[in-house]
Amino acid sequence: MAKVEALPYDDRTVYSVAAFNRGVGQWLSRLPTLWVEGEVTELRRHERWATVFFTLKDPADGSSVGVTMARGRFDALRLDLSDGERVHVFGRPELYEQRAEFKLRALTIERFGAGAHLASLERLKATLAAEGLFADERKRPLPFLPRRIGVVTGNDAAAKRDVVTTICSRFPPASVLVAETYVQGPRAAGEIVAAIGALCEHPNVDVIVLTRGGGSFEDLLPFSDERVVRAVAECPVPVVSAVGHEQDTPLCDLAADVRASTPTAAGKLVVPELTELCGRLDRARDALGRNVTRSLERDRLRLARSAERLRARPRATVERERSRLERARERLVLAPALAVERKRAGLDKTAAKLAALSPVQTLERGYAIVRTESGEVVSSAALVSPGERVDVTLADGGIGARVEEVRP
Repeated sequence: MAKVEALPYDDRTVYSVAAFNRGVGQWLSRLPTLWVEGEVTELRRHERWATVFFTLKDPADGSSVGVTMARGRFDALRLDLSDGERVHVFGRPELYEQRAEFKLRALTIERFGAGAHLASLERLKATLAAEGLFADERKRPLPFLPRRIGVVTGNDAAAKRDVVTTICSRFPPASVLVAETYVQGPRAAGEIVAAIGALCEHPNVDVIVLTRGGGSFEDLLPFSDERVVRAVAECPVPVVSAVGHEQDTPLCDLAADVRASTPTAAGKLVVPELTELCGRLDRARDALGRNVTRSLERDRLRLARSAERLRARPRATVERERSRLERARERLVLAPALAVERKRAGLDKTAAKLAALSPVQTLERGYAIVRTESGEVVSSAALVSPGERVDVTLADGGIGARVEEVRP
């Protein structure tokens, strides 16, 4: 350690700048190592630098102190720090004597409260999931053409610009109502809930986009607040959550109807692209025109066939009637002959029956009719006596006879 020497000037002790800085530096080096809390800002790391530089700021009043850390030690922690994150830095104060710059040389760094917050969020996540707030069946589809789009975002935030610009560029007629509010800090959760409620009271708001850009774990905590998550789940219109970066998943993302990876992606989800929509309408109009033309052509052909059938129907009717009359005429012409023939056939049949029953026919077969002298037909031997005269009628004449013998 270099000795700090004063210059002799009569009755006073005077130190050179280098000696003064060296003395202060030596005094600071006797201070113990300690933990310091603050927010990371102005983080600078380069592959060719042996040291990582950043500023540790007190969020309460803006006080700050520069911090240095060996790049190898910093990389070994694998914290992937970004501006705005709150950390605990363990190190010792030192003075860069050349320029009298006061620094905190860091030996290690820890994120402040991340473990406790994560555990608390996991418990809240499990509770809300058990209530069904994250269930897929609760998710609602986004309206195709919302009458008015509500946007909850921070004041003058890049997220607001990205969402509104995307919506207006894709669909210029869109109506956008922006509710600016706190998006980080202790007041943010309550203000976000109030902004969602205010948008829901406006007429014609059909969808709400809840958005902010990236930030530290602590910056995004309001979007995992139970009040915000419940407000998103109970919102009467669909909610699109576009909070943080792709890797960030605050609990409001799980309760929202749709999650967008970025504010720009959220703008693309809530409105269609006007040029594409017009193209679809043009194609639909062309298809409708073709369908109408085909339908009219089918109707024209059907009417033509019907007209042809109507024109042909009288001729067909006349032809059918002519044929019917011709058949009737033929039947009338043939009817007398048929009637005579039927009568003749009936008479022949009756004559045959009568002939079969005629006594003449019986006589012709060799039979004879015997009558007594009184003309009574002898049908039994008991009706005559021996010596009695009888008359025998034959088929072609008759004979007179005398009964010689009666046999019983």
